Amino acid sequence: MSSTPRPPFRVGLVGFGLAGSAFHAPLIAGTPGLRLDAVVTANPDRRAQLHREHPDARPLDTPEQLFEQAADGRLDLVVIASPNRTHVPLARTALTAGLPTVVDKPLAATAAEAAELCLLAERTGTLLSVFQNRRWDGDFLTARRLVEDGSLGRVHRFESRFERFRPKPKAGWRELADPAEVGGTLYDLGSHLVDQALTLFGPVESVYAEVDVRRDGAAVDDDAFLALTHASGVRSHLWTSAITALGGPRLRVLGDTAGYVKSGMDPQEADLRAGRRPNDGTPWGADDPAHYGTLGTDESSAPCPTASGDYPAYYAGIAASLADGTPPPVDPRDAVATLAVLEAARASAATGNTVRLPDHQAGRHG
Repeated sequence: MSSTPRPPFRVGLVGFGLAGSAFHAPLIAGTPGLRLDAVVTANPDRRAQLHREHPDARPLDTPEQLFEQAADGRLDLVVIASPNRTHVPLARTALTAGLPTVVDKPLAATAAEAAELCLLAERTGTLLSVFQNRRWDGDFLTARRLVEDGSLGRVHRFESRFERFRPKPKAGWRELADPAEVGGTLYDLGSHLVDQALTLFGPVESVYAEVDVRRDGAAVDDDAFLALTHASGVRSHLWTSAITALGGPRLRVLGDTAGYVKSGMDPQEADLRAGRRPNDGTPWGADDPAHYGTLGTDESSAPCPTASGDYPAYYAGIAASLADGTPPPVDPRDAVATLAVLEAARASAATGNTVRLPDHQAGRHG
């Protein structure tokens, strides 16, 4: 006796800028069990883009309209991909209404606000997750496998970079000085770097950081270095910058028997921004063999094939969580730990001192 398959979960997306249009919308639309049902954007050009790319999705003018429809039982999940300053109030509204919620990183401006949202989700029994898509970069998946299977021996150092060369600031909220905007590269790309380091090597005991404003006319940080000491003994050295004319390796992991070094960016972001989709019938997230990393030592090394990147895995995990209550692909408590590290980095940069994290802030990852 066959059962009738349940209809797809209806998703409302808030925001159709870069994050909403290039990442969330195509990944949601391509995930079995999810349907992109409504998108909040009042911008006429973005509405036209939405109609071209997702003609079945209903455009809405305001988040309030979306929450009204959710209250009427017309939505099953809200995804918040609007500017950072809106993350906490919109997530709070959604969770208070018992509406499962995904928030783009960073979850909040502070660890305290993020912890408040986690408590609200727990109190209401509502799914909350943070879109940390870089956990599914091919280079990171490869490094994680090498760490976990012992190919590197005992790891002692992790180096990771997200560097760009944009010597002139671009208009937009990410370049605004108001702290409420949560702009600057430390909280933007730094959120990915710290999340990856914590995922690989666990809680952080201390943070030293250098955070600068380098470009003429810039109002927010555009160049940062973080040195993290993990409770496991591993040290993570992380760089994020908008003023790097020649970038270093994307990542390097050093153990007592071997190392892994990888240059070049995962192809998924560029493919999504160019209009490619994961379900277009061609291999997704595959690295060019010419860009494979190197595994070994100075005496003996060889190319190490890069695992295929898998951004679609995030929303597949969300669909599973909605269907059967399995844990979400990213625990929101991980975002609290990441924000605690970023706050410590700001404090370190302001004083020039190393900042120790209290045990309750070191947090969990995994």
